[in-house]
Amino acid sequence: MITGSGIKRLMKDGQLVISPFSQSQIGAGSIDLHLGKEFRVFKPSNNTIEVGDSPDYKSISRLVKLKKGGEIAIEPGEFLNGITEERIKLPAGYSGRIEGRSRFARIGLLVHVSSGFVQPGTDGKIVLEIVNLSPFRMKLKCGTQICQLIIEEAKGGDTYKGRYYGQKNP
Repeated sequence: MITGSGIKRLMKDGQLVISPFSQSQIGAGSIDLHLGKEFRVFKPSNNTIEVGDSPDYKSISRLVKLKKGGEIAIEPGEFLNGITEERIKLPAGYSGRIEGRSRFARIGLLVHVSSGFVQPGTDGKIVLEIVNLSPFRMKLKCGTQICQLIIEEAKGGDTYKGRYYGQKNP
């Protein structure tokens, strides 16, 4: 794991790019990321979805774009995709992990359900798989420090060029 001083060094050298960015986002071992303005909301349905190599998540959801400071409600048991405000560009030799914030987990809000790994060489915004496990409705406000990115050294120097490279929307 790369600590705060190592993160600052990577950014100063131009190897790690985060935009927009403020020095106050760097902690002892992570970088705070903010909730963006776009969400993918899933439509309730009785249809069966085939889970295979390329599930068509866009056909069973709608894209919602909010204004700066906007809010979106998430009902108990509801799942939606959000996206970070920040674009992250990792250098070869470094990967990342998205972790939720304990202040939100303690009230039943999970920020990434299963795919918190960020590939080496990733360049784009990070999709957040958000679920409300609480018994009450929650409002998510754009711009909230919703999660943290932990940077790790990755041996080998490979970089990601897959399906979601350059991602801008959830």
